[in-house]
Amino acid sequence: MTQNHNDRLDRGQAAERPLAGKSLFITGGSRGIGKAIALRAAEDGAKVAIAAKTDKPHPKLPGTIYTAAEEIEAAGGEALPLKLDVRDDQAIDAAVKAAVDAFGGLDILVNNASAITLKGTLELPMRRFDLMFGVNVRATYATSRACIPHLLAADNPHILNLAPPINLNPRWFKDHLAYTMAKYGMSLCVLGMAEEFKDRGLAVNALWPRTVIATAAINMLGGMVKPENCRTEAIMADAAHVILSRDSTHATGQFFIDDEVLASAGLNNFDAYAVEPGAPLLKDLFLDD
Repeated sequence: MTQNHNDRLDRGQAAERPLAGKSLFITGGSRGIGKAIALRAAEDGAKVAIAAKTDKPHPKLPGTIYTAAEEIEAAGGEALPLKLDVRDDQAIDAAVKAAVDAFGGLDILVNNASAITLKGTLELPMRRFDLMFGVNVRATYATSRACIPHLLAADNPHILNLAPPINLNPRWFKDHLAYTMAKYGMSLCVLGMAEEFKDRGLAVNALWPRTVIATAAINMLGGMVKPENCRTEAIMADAAHVILSRDSTHATGQFFIDDEVLASAGLNNFDAYAVEPGAPLLKDLFLDD
């Protein structure tokens, strides 16, 4: 990677497209960080299966699997839109099979789908508890389980979970215990699967943002987060691209932070990723001062 102090991580020469021809399966990729990762891979000429629930316009959130697919193809990639409720393991198996049949294999899984409700124990309805555990923990496990046999046949296989480092500071449990447990469930999948498959060349890692990312989903948090105090999805997309471009034997079981990944690739100025350069940034959950 070449260094670019004033812009996003430099794309380098046209020939340097490490994900060209690679097949990705991304859950929840119709919008937000998942779509940004898909578009960055598409710039290399990757093939991307967008497996998400939104096949019709959402009343509050932008994008569908079909609009995401159009953007992926416009960016230079090949797209396969797949309507999928990640809580249905039989549907997961069918979607993975469809992607493998269409692309001839599978190189990368990005477990991006997630559900969030930041409420305490007495305020959180059990249906929201079940949703978070179904989408965050169970779906990550089930989708990984469905993809791993195909990934093990790939030359440089990766699983990347959008999950935080496990931080047992009680401050991250007291206000939203259920959400913390659900996200840490995704993190535990990284620890366990990385160790289970490390001798078979499969890298299983996590990526988490240093700051809150300005996605449409923050509007669902009732004004808790102001966009000007966030970075854009592009920083996560570029960091994911760096991780997924590496040799899968280089690192596994790691919990990467977006700007640390980019710094390791030669970038040391992150202003281009700020929604409002110079404004104070809001640190994301699970990261101590």
